[in-house]
Amino acid sequence: MMKTIFSVAGLAIAGAAFILFTQPNYDTAKALEAQIAEYNQALDKAAELQQLKQSLLSRYNAFNPADLDRLHKLLPDHVDNVRLVLDLDNLAARNGMALQNVVISNPSSEGSQPGAISAIGAARQTYDSLTLKFATAGTYQNFSAFLQELEMSLRIVDLVSLSLERDSGSPAQGISEGEPVYRYDITIRTYWLK
Repeated sequence: MMKTIFSVAGLAIAGAAFILFTQPNYDTAKALEAQIAEYNQALDKAAELQQLKQSLLSRYNAFNPADLDRLHKLLPDHVDNVRLVLDLDNLAARNGMALQNVVISNPSSEGSQPGAISAIGAARQTYDSLTLKFATAGTYQNFSAFLQELEMSLRIVDLVSLSLERDSGSPAQGISEGEPVYRYDITIRTYWLK
């Protein structure tokens, strides 16, 4: 009988030890194994992404640096107002003209009431634009050459508005007396990535 009592007591102690100690530790170990499996998956994914990054970096480094510079000039990742104005002034100077009364504005900050079309499409744009207004004076041939060079430049530029009137003042430097001189008021828009 004593043997039976010890057997039942030992069985009760073993059951209590299993319920109070072994089962919670076993559940904790299972949870930790699941967490370790998730971390291993994350490490594998990180290694895969690192390998992809190295692959893309080696492809990027294979590009000609001059081509990358041209690409950044075509669609820059920031706006440099001073550089833009200087580039346009140099372009005008090559054609015997000079920029005057330069005004730079961002169309989204002009304070106008947004229309339905601008309200719908504005949130998903990955680029922004800048409006540049300026005046210049010169002959029609000089202005035509200026516009052709502006068109052929790498920078994406849209001509928004253009008005001209005959300049009643004295002819500009390098222009003969017989050629008419016009005053051109120009508004252009250029873009950059956000």
